[in-house]
Amino acid sequence: MDIFQEPILYQHPQLCIKTLDFVCSEEESTEISAWHYHKEIEFVMVMQGLHEIRTVKRNYLLAPGDVAIVGSSQLHYGHKKGSGEMKCFVLHFDLEPYFDPAMMSYYRHFSEIHHPLDELNDLFTEDPEFKAKVAGILYEIRQEMQEKSKGYEIAASMHIKHLLLLLLRADRRGILEPAEWGDADTLKRIIDYVDLNLTDRISMEEASRLAGMSYTYFSKFFKKATGDSFVDYVNLRRLRIVERMLITSDQSVAVLAEQAGFVNSSHFYKLFKRQHGCTPNEYRAKLKQA
Repeated sequence: MDIFQEPILYQHPQLCIKTLDFVCSEEESTEISAWHYHKEIEFVMVMQGLHEIRTVKRNYLLAPGDVAIVGSSQLHYGHKKGSGEMKCFVLHFDLEPYFDPAMMSYYRHFSEIHHPLDELNDLFTEDPEFKAKVAGILYEIRQEMQEKSKGYEIAASMHIKHLLLLLLRADRRGILEPAEWGDADTLKRIIDYVDLNLTDRISMEEASRLAGMSYTYFSKFFKKATGDSFVDYVNLRRLRIVERMLITSDQSVAVLAEQAGFVNSSHFYKLFKRQHGCTPNEYRAKLKQA
């Protein structure tokens, strides 16, 4: 099964935004589209027809007026359903430029440490008023980016922040968990270090050095800030890599675990079963049957 990292070419380098109207008039295909991912968060709003989005664990069938969100680097694909023309608006944006000093304390809410952002999609079904508000903002962004009136950069930036605020306030399940304690800039620096080195050796000594803390103090800091020990957090991130590869590669589980940075296969199998309640091969079989 093919997988690729989709390059997102921004329409404005400072805004880090890409918008497009996607139109498809072809008949529904039974073929599976290519799985892909990108660093940017993605919003999809259907304006006509039916559109299906699939992540590794969930399917979302969107009708006109429906909205869905896909998190950063989350494996997914989308395709048209049914007959007739399908039209949807797609927004991609990189989160980082929108976390200025005033917003930095909220960075961890959207860093997807424990929950992918697509878990917020249930909110759109449960709260039609909230869905309508998000759809309205997406329409505003679409208009600003298409018309490019004077000050559109300011308007688009404000609308992105408004989207984040709506998600934050609508979340009643704790999906966007707040950072409880500590320096958000330091936490972000450590998270970036982990994400850049997941498939290589990750040293807690190096992480504590980057944080400017002693080994012991850093261990307490990280546990308090994320709810996980540093080692557990790294393992959770590596498990996500394996989850992605199990559906996109036919290589053995042992090889995939090693590629994701696990050096002890027995420990990996225990972690995976504890996380998913099944073995990696059982997980792979379930996904391919879905």
